[in-house]
Amino acid sequence: MTPALRSTVGTILLALALVMAALFALAFGTVGIGMGEAAASLFGGADPMNAQIVRELRLPRVVTAIIAGSALGIGGVLMQALFRNPMADAWSLGLTAGGQLGVALLVTAAAFSGPAAIAFLQSFEGVSITAGAMLGIGLFALAMAALARRVGTVTLLVVGLMLGFTVQGIVSVVIHFANRVGGRVFSGWSDGNFAGVTASDLPMLALPVAAGVMLALYNAKPLTALLLGETYARSLGTDVTRLRRLTLAAVVLLVAPVTAYCGPVTFIGLIVPHFARAIAGTARIMPLLPLAALSGACLAIAADTVVHAPWEQHFLHLNAVLALVGAPVVIGLLIFSSTMRGQR
Repeated sequence: MTPALRSTVGTILLALALVMAALFALAFGTVGIGMGEAAASLFGGADPMNAQIVRELRLPRVVTAIIAGSALGIGGVLMQALFRNPMADAWSLGLTAGGQLGVALLVTAAAFSGPAAIAFLQSFEGVSITAGAMLGIGLFALAMAALARRVGTVTLLVVGLMLGFTVQGIVSVVIHFANRVGGRVFSGWSDGNFAGVTASDLPMLALPVAAGVMLALYNAKPLTALLLGETYARSLGTDVTRLRRLTLAAVVLLVAPVTAYCGPVTFIGLIVPHFARAIAGTARIMPLLPLAALSGACLAIAADTVVHAPWEQHFLHLNAVLALVGAPVVIGLLIFSSTMRGQR
């Protein structure tokens, strides 16, 4: 089977899987609703109580998971291509930590800005939080892009991880000076959660992600050339410096809104690109983008469904569920990837 046919078949199957996963997530929970009833609730043909549960509580969470998973999956493809690093994603290269620092500085600054800022934080307005996350992620992305031109793959990964740990320590110190409201806002945000996004928040989450997807599609062909080296890319007329800037802009547009609204969601951007490449049988960027988007959405919905299962005595965090899937993949890459062993 050719890579093109594999990509087409894989995209169709993943789209069907996403529809089924979304319907199951709408039906499954503390109040059990049949999948048929959940589907009918979307079109006003179900019991009013069930329809209210589906539309007002579960549908925004499921749509958020789809948008976030797709954005992180595509962002992972872009970062691994740009840095030519199979371990690159927003978390492993410190970008998520940059977003955390931006949000922490924002909520702490509000503590010194009077009652109006505190009331603003209490409502957790998305525009300012998104701006803080975007600024932090953007600055860290530029720093890592500059460093990538001076060090190797493994060194870049270690620096990114150490930078993330360092920033987490700084964030702890910064939050120490925040007021109680700011501390609660940051603590709830940093756990990672798709359930905090309301229907009115969805446009502000989706618009920058859509812009990031458009930039990703625009950069797909030159990024494929860059995989073969900067010299080869330049021989095809690619402006490598401009390509880096546009790709980093796309990553920020994809990752920052998700980080702002859903918290620092981990592992999706790291493992989904590998799954997409395994399906497509190629490293070309264009066929990987829809596969990564659908795979990321499926993984996000699956993890969120586990989190919101009707547990009786405990609560699972989203990143804990994702770690159970992502950590073994990372270990496998570190052990078996010839790139990470320095053999090529």
